[in-house]
Amino acid sequence: MSTQHPIVAVTGSSGAGTTFVKRAFENIFRREGISPAIVEGDSFHSLSRNQFKEAVTKAEAEGNNNFSHFGPEANDFKALESLFSDYGNTGGGKKRYYLHNDDEAAEHNSRLGCNQDSGDFTPWEDLELGTDILFYEGLHGLVQGKDYDVASHVDLGVGVVPSVNLEWIQKIQRDSAERGYSEEAIVDTIMRRMPDYISHITPQFSQTDINFQRVPTVDTSNPFIARDIPTPDESFVVIRFKDPMKFGIDFSYLLNMIGNSFISRRNTIVVPGGKMGMAMEIILTPIIHKMIENKG
Repeated sequence: MSTQHPIVAVTGSSGAGTTFVKRAFENIFRREGISPAIVEGDSFHSLSRNQFKEAVTKAEAEGNNNFSHFGPEANDFKALESLFSDYGNTGGGKKRYYLHNDDEAAEHNSRLGCNQDSGDFTPWEDLELGTDILFYEGLHGLVQGKDYDVASHVDLGVGVVPSVNLEWIQKIQRDSAERGYSEEAIVDTIMRRMPDYISHITPQFSQTDINFQRVPTVDTSNPFIARDIPTPDESFVVIRFKDPMKFGIDFSYLLNMIGNSFISRRNTIVVPGGKMGMAMEIILTPIIHKMIENKG
């Protein structure tokens, strides 16, 4: 951890809604005049799209039906830990981009003068100079294992954790509508990832400082036949603070600021789903402000 070069990591599984939290942080950075170094978790996969497909085929031929992007075999956790360590010590480090589609490939090829295809990575490049904070959003911001400990370098860890049925509904709807996958293929991916989800994704939420968990108030008993994602107004958001004293969380203030919220445990507040974005900014803005103030 570093006072001079703080690191914020937002972590959650595919379809959990980490992009929503990223937008909240972007609003805070813009309003507070903070210059972040932004790192995408996908850039620390160790396999390109074609390499991953080949690895899955090979694993299945060997009787392993659980090779996934959630586990260490398809990621470079040591490189991620090295980036966090370097940034914490010097404010610098190396990053790259995973090219999700042709538009991203064209943008970065033009910027870097390279010729990478969709599904490949850009070459490694230096982080921008003079940034105030490193912001990571992805699958493994607080992952720990036998020879890596990414979590130990994080100053603020935020988990995005919908109830699991809601998470699956969101993933099925997103991957079907935006990526053109069949529902059968999506469900197959969910099943293949399950062991790594249990071993490498869920343990991170015991390391996070704050978890935002959206819980629907409508029936999601069978997520594989659901045709609609529950709306924010059909949800509550359970916000859990690992140690409220660490960031000086004032529950009375939060209850006054966020209408119809209530405390369910000594370290947990529940807010209406439609106020999730507002709650994030009210909670996170003073924490980020204090981090930047401490740099001085």
